[in-house]
Amino acid sequence: MNYAYLRQMPDNHNMSEQQRSILSFSLAHNLEIDKEVIEYSSKNHPIEERKKFEEFMHSLKGGNSLIVDTLSVLSDRAEELIKIINCMLSRNIDLYIASSKTLINKETTVVEVFPLLNDLREAQKAKSNQIGRPKGSRSSSKFDVFQPRIISLLKEGMNVSAIARELGVSRSSLKDYIESRGIRELVEGSWMEISQPQTIAGVDNTLLVCPFEQEKQQKEKRIS
Repeated sequence: MNYAYLRQMPDNHNMSEQQRSILSFSLAHNLEIDKEVIEYSSKNHPIEERKKFEEFMHSLKGGNSLIVDTLSVLSDRAEELIKIINCMLSRNIDLYIASSKTLINKETTVVEVFPLLNDLREAQKAKSNQIGRPKGSRSSSKFDVFQPRIISLLKEGMNVSAIARELGVSRSSLKDYIESRGIRELVEGSWMEISQPQTIAGVDNTLLVCPFEQEKQQKEKRIS
């Protein structure tokens, strides 16, 4: 089973950009993605507070693969990444990093992993020394907790005005949010089928596992 993992965070690429990066990498390396995992988090929670993510990681089995855009999507803390990577390698789970075209598996040596962690530390250091918000980063938004619902309603064909009424928010503010996060591109270029999100508005740090649309289409072809 191959999983694509995306995480919404203010300082990361938006999810449509992560998705395009993973898709390009997967096609180039002949990897068929079975499920897409999306973590919604309006704040940079430590891993101990990301309970759904921990549950997902422990649900992975030997022989599974996880594909991410960058290592920082899993965590931007080097010490947390070491724990995550160790957990995956100890259970024979492969980790693909699309942006650097890297595979980390049980054959990977510490010498090969260290530069990746060092790059992350340097990025953290540069970020801490930078005055103001990093270029290209996005601040958190009051709409972040509604993002699963927004994606689902757009997928159903509802327009921005109707969604704004559904959520009881300003249409113009919602439109700006959708555009700034690349949500429409995520939905229109979506490989996945988003079922009704099992979440409650206002609850942070939600994780969805969505089957890809291509998987559904393949099954329908086999049945017909």
